[in-house]
Amino acid sequence: MSGTTARERYEAFAALHEQDDPFVMPNAFDGLSAAVFADAGFKAVATSSAAFAATLGRLDGRHAISRDEHLAHAQLLGRTSGLPVNGDFEDGYGDTPDDVAATVEAAIAAGLSGIGVEDTSANPGHPIRDFDEAVERVRRAATAARGRIVLTGRTDNFIQGRPDLDDTIRRLTAFAEAGADVLFAPYLPDLDAIATVVKAVAPKPVNVLMGWSSGDFTIDDIQRAGARRISLGVGPYLHSMSALRTAAANLAGGDLAAFPATMGFELLQTS
Repeated sequence: MSGTTARERYEAFAALHEQDDPFVMPNAFDGLSAAVFADAGFKAVATSSAAFAATLGRLDGRHAISRDEHLAHAQLLGRTSGLPVNGDFEDGYGDTPDDVAATVEAAIAAGLSGIGVEDTSANPGHPIRDFDEAVERVRRAATAARGRIVLTGRTDNFIQGRPDLDDTIRRLTAFAEAGADVLFAPYLPDLDAIATVVKAVAPKPVNVLMGWSSGDFTIDDIQRAGARRISLGVGPYLHSMSALRTAAANLAGGDLAAFPATMGFELLQTS
């Protein structure tokens, strides 16, 4: 999609959620990884707050990276891939609903095609925001986003040790009613739970995260459950770092061929 406008990328990204088959939206972690995903034929990429923080030597957590850093990172992924970019923007980088709306406006101005807002609080004793507060933050984000960026409303119950499917559905249903375009609850335990969420928020699309704490699902499984978008979170970054760690151990053991050069930088020549 090289040479397209931000509006065209937004429209293309929104259209992906309307198709019958689920699409995979891999999470890139630097300019070259975004270009690799584009070269492989993917139609959109996303940021991963955890992966991006790790590239800077930081642990993921609320505001481990700043909003401006994340916006610049997302723009880099867009430049090198030419694809729509969805921003994994944690709690919306704000203490108040107005702050969240301002982050949505900033993402639109930066040319992003999608943005996620989750209900985390960064308070270890109370990691998930109260229901009314979480809904109001999504509502304000939706008002800012409408028709300009795809808004994902996300609850982190299962990540934060609250495996309460009823509350998860209550929150996602409220987020849908508040104007979120896509609904997302990372690490739902099984396909039945995914299908239950899909039914609860229909006809709005649901994102499924594949990773270390999700089931061993196939794309066909997810399609039968009714979800329309699949993201990978920090998975691509950890896969790359796992390969690096293995090669580093081999090099330390005396294998001077531990790092064969199997590709160059051709994919960055037009970015």
